[in-house]
Amino acid sequence: MDQENSACHFRDERLKRRFRLLLEQFWKHMGQSIPFACQDWASTKAAYRFFSNDHVSEQDILGGHFQATSERFAHAEGPILILQDTTTFSYQRDQPERIGFIGKSGVRKIDGRSKQLTQCGILMHSSLAVTTEGVPLGLAAIKFWTRSKFKGCNALKKTINPTRVPIEEKESYRWLENLRQSTELFDDPQRCVHIGDRESDIYELFCTAQDVGTHFLVRTCVDRLAGDGGHTIAQEMKEVKLKGLHRVRTSDPKGNVVDAVLEIRYRRIKVLPPIGKQSRYPALSLTVIHAREHDTPANRKPIEWKLITDLPVASRREAIEKLDWYAMRWKIETFHKILKSGCNAEESRLRTAERLANLIAVFCIISWRIFWLTMLNRTCPDAEPEMALTPSEIGLLNCLVKDSKRSREQPPLSRYLEKIAQLGGYLARSNDSPPGNTVMWRGMRRLAELAHRDFGHGQLILQVIVGFGVPGVHQFELCIAELARGGAEGGRIDQQLYVGGQRALRLVVGHQQGLRGQARGQLLGHTGRKRAHRVFLGVCYGGSEGRVRRIGGGCRPRCRYFGELSC
Repeated sequence: MDQENSACHFRDERLKRRFRLLLEQFWKHMGQSIPFACQDWASTKAAYRFFSNDHVSEQDILGGHFQATSERFAHAEGPILILQDTTTFSYQRDQPERIGFIGKSGVRKIDGRSKQLTQCGILMHSSLAVTTEGVPLGLAAIKFWTRSKFKGCNALKKTINPTRVPIEEKESYRWLENLRQSTELFDDPQRCVHIGDRESDIYELFCTAQDVGTHFLVRTCVDRLAGDGGHTIAQEMKEVKLKGLHRVRTSDPKGNVVDAVLEIRYRRIKVLPPIGKQSRYPALSLTVIHAREHDTPANRKPIEWKLITDLPVASRREAIEKLDWYAMRWKIETFHKILKSGCNAEESRLRTAERLANLIAVFCIISWRIFWLTMLNRTCPDAEPEMALTPSEIGLLNCLVKDSKRSREQPPLSRYLEKIAQLGGYLARSNDSPPGNTVMWRGMRRLAELAHRDFGHGQLILQVIVGFGVPGVHQFELCIAELARGGAEGGRIDQQLYVGGQRALRLVVGHQQGLRGQARGQLLGHTGRKRAHRVFLGVCYGGSEGRVRRIGGGCRPRCRYFGELSC
């Protein structure tokens, strides 16, 4: 995570330090509230002040992440897909005007009259860079906004003609802004292909892409004028002969996997701007691709995609490639799902739109990393685990999750990422599909709680959280085994239990339960005898894993995760 914040620029260095601390806290406690992540009132108050600071914006928070995305873009090969989409975050507030409105939420009868209710929240338009294999490189642009009032598009059409309004005065201008911002971020616009759904079917977007020298691939919703203006795109595409068939796999409403055969047609067409804008924008030569399901299914709507792009398509293979690229657009929907379900961005109680935007910007970095780990497991399983995990996390995973026959046969990176998924509830059975984002964010949250590095005084401190069910103790999960840094012998960390004074933690069960022996040895520079009840030795659930063997005048505990500990 350090790479995502190292290039951040704030007006005050203290703001940068606070941001790095908040990012670490939210990563360790993903999906939790601000007080839970900060753990004490002083840190919680500092977090509130950070998010409400007038000198902090989402661009400041994501500046380091944008730079890291640019570096990953430079190291990637081939075309890079820039996925654009808009999502909303809705909230329930007593004073919704402090946040703003995003749309209609239903009808309620008030004083015998039906009244249309508006929904409180903010909107986010983001651009996510992904490779053609689906690996997310990071965010390239982002924009937050809200509305002081919302009447609805149909109500606006009664008073104005939307086609006559300049694009700069519309919310749709965000598509053009993100295209320009992401193109400026990457020094090679020819490699970028901006992909959007039917909302991005904007003629100004096509012209802007041509002006900055980049490419686009969008799904159309407007039947535009073509040729000499006497016919439309749809009329011309009816004359195009079938260029080939393409078999895809989809699912029916019951979730059953079915195969569908698509008929592919494509043609290079001269596309004209809207009538009211022909004096401002030129005609463009674009490629139109139509893919429609050959047989109409009985229990679902037929698949029909109408795509338009400035890229050339000269063969069936190139047309299928563009269809596969557009199918990647769903990746940004998955990214938004992680934001809302994994980070619980809609559960925040912050009261203004500015504070919520800053908080969501922090969550964007965390959500991207979860998504990145999930896709790395599927596309780059042979990579080294150090590419995604720290040495302490790798060592802790070796202790927490035992290798199975399946894991021992897996590639290096996939082996450890599936161990993380197992911490989140992934069963790792022989026929199971690769782990998804849900088990990954659960597993990373638990691993982040377990692994904490502190290099002060030349020592590595691992925080190990052990779940146990002792009657009378409600979710008492904290146990810290402090391990000596270094001392690796045969690939295994030399684990020595710290028993010195304030640095040792003991488990309080029944308040007075502990061991009555004495530990001997030289630990942390301390010599002589130490009372063993000052140290947490057992791991709950009892049995042989938590028992303590009496050896001479001291003890040698056997820990569930670390084996025998030297005392």
